Amino acid sequence: MKADTVDDQIKNVIQDLYQIQSATHGYAGPQTQQELVRLVTQLSGSLSTLSNNASTLQTQVPPEIIEYVDEGRNPDIYTREFIELVVKSNQYMKGKSEAFASFRDILAEKMVEAWPEMKADVDKVLGKGADTAPKTNGTTS
Repeated sequence: MKADTVDDQIKNVIQDLYQIQSATHGYAGPQTQQELVRLVTQLSGSLSTLSNNASTLQTQVPPEIIEYVDEGRNPDIYTREFIELVVKSNQYMKGKSEAFASFRDILAEKMVEAWPEMKADVDKVLGKGADTAPKTNGTTS
């Protein structure tokens, strides 16, 4: 099922709702009542078709967004808040990573100062040793 088809069906539902609104606004008695019955029946059919076809689409909307909209809130605000939260979390994790890297370097420096005989092992752990040179696809140069 193409999304274009569902888009067209949504447009049909909106058109049906508009026609119902127009008919109720200009209500003129029994003749309008029959037109309203026809329009509501048409709307019901449009909604049923939309529901059947929309369920075949491969979309995944997080339940949090659905709950957000059900509460009458703007999903764009949810998206903005989510992005801000992710950015904040990424900055926090970057800071932690940089702090651990700094700690690693300071610890390595102090270990070499205290135990100079361990310099080769410390360099190996830090990736500075000859044993840690990048390997090529099994070929030698």
